[in-house]
Amino acid sequence: MSVFSCAAFDGHEQVIFGHDPETGLKAIVALHSTVLGPGVGGCRMWAYPDEAAAVTDVLRLARGMTYKNAMAGLDFGGAKAVILGDARRDKTPAMMRAFGRFVESLAGRYITAEDVGIGTDDMAHVRRETGHVLGLAETSGDPSPFTALGVFLGIRAALAHARGSDELTGVTVAVQGLGHVGADLARRLHESGARLVVADIHRDATDRVAAATGARVVDPAVIHAEPVDVYAPCALGAVLNDRTIPEIKAGIVAGAANNQLAEPRHARMLADRGVLYAPDYVINAGGVINIAVEHGPAGYDVARATALVRGIGDTMSRIFAEAARTGRTTAEVADAMAEARIRAAAAKKKAADAA
Repeated sequence: MSVFSCAAFDGHEQVIFGHDPETGLKAIVALHSTVLGPGVGGCRMWAYPDEAAAVTDVLRLARGMTYKNAMAGLDFGGAKAVILGDARRDKTPAMMRAFGRFVESLAGRYITAEDVGIGTDDMAHVRRETGHVLGLAETSGDPSPFTALGVFLGIRAALAHARGSDELTGVTVAVQGLGHVGADLARRLHESGARLVVADIHRDATDRVAAATGARVVDPAVIHAEPVDVYAPCALGAVLNDRTIPEIKAGIVAGAANNQLAEPRHARMLADRGVLYAPDYVINAGGVINIAVEHGPAGYDVARATALVRGIGDTMSRIFAEAARTGRTTAEVADAMAEARIRAAAAKKKAADAA
């Protein structure tokens, strides 16, 4: 397949393929933009049906990281990595070390971290081969709780905008995907009085969350259509599409999944149906904010990371208010804010180069 003709290609600076026959590593790194700084984004391991699906995913994810890092006020560009394979079956320490060598070969243009299918223990193996890695257990650790915190605060901001109160008692939330982020989000919602409907492709995950929270378990294929107040997609992307949007009964869509909109036009489709959409790359930025603190000159400070993540709620409130004021979708407002910061940085860099 041609990367340049892929629908997800959006002026990406580089797309690099890595292969290590000895360990079975097949990986792709996409660098979307390094205008704001080195490309930062997690590494995802997933059993893609084919290489084309992996390329499409990594291109979309890398672009999302550019916007996420810009909106979070971080001096990082956008990048992402994917490893083709089943994380539960195929992943080995040797494979992760091979991935570390692949990252090292990019000479700091890409800084990796954990994502779906990859944890802090895997990053420890990567770290043996490269220093261009964040989210290590001995420093900032697993970013998932910070991602979940940001989503939790974003949900409360959405409730405040839509209902005039951020109170969760009696609110029903459908959480789709119970990995590290989804499970932590479910815990926070339950502790705040919300009723839960949950779904995951892994039965052990739903069993654990249901036992801890009393959540009702449904099939992942239909959870978007549940009669709930908030739908929180926390698994893979493209769940907001021509098929699902007409079936959504929730008044708010706010979750941790990346690239929730199958196409940009689906933001307008949601708005026209009266659904308040929390742009995914804004609400789910808690994890990258946390690891950015680790990368800073003062070193990691959990209190500082938490304080920065708490700003996500305020950012969401500004986006909702601006969308209501202008008639634009929340996605259009967020994109414009991120693009303004990127343009300003590009102009500043161009002026410095010309001096």
